[in-house]
Amino acid sequence: MTVYIDADACPVIRIAEDIARRHGIPVTLLCDTNHWLTSDYSTVSVIGAGADAVDLALINLCRGGDIVITQDYGVAALALGKGAKAIHQSGRRYTNENIDSLLMERHLARKARRSGKHHLKGPAKRTAEDDARFAQSFEQMILEAMNSLAL
Repeated sequence: MTVYIDADACPVIRIAEDIARRHGIPVTLLCDTNHWLTSDYSTVSVIGAGADAVDLALINLCRGGDIVITQDYGVAALALGKGAKAIHQSGRRYTNENIDSLLMERHLARKARRSGKHHLKGPAKRTAEDDARFAQSFEQMILEAMNSLAL
């Protein structure tokens, strides 16, 4: 099992690394050439610039049983299709049961933005509670994954 993080502007990298390190799980951070990341634990993979370069590299690397951290619903859907688990930086788990509705939300929001008739608010400022919620959900996901591997 490996944790792959869509690391461009991801606010939970250090939290995820700390939890993965406690469980001895390797982490790979993927970012584009516009971001500079360093880590004393994770492997950092800098992917060439391009609209979806990091997303495509992440999907090419992940396998069934891996965990993907991303805020991109499309990446999450592809990861689920490969048998990986996926989680949002908010702690929300992506599942086969919720991914279709999330993709539809994304489509409708993009359509509204293109029409110019609706102004959609961005995300609220991140709080300590958000970090705690992510940590709890991610820890639980790792424990479940480890238990399923042990069976």
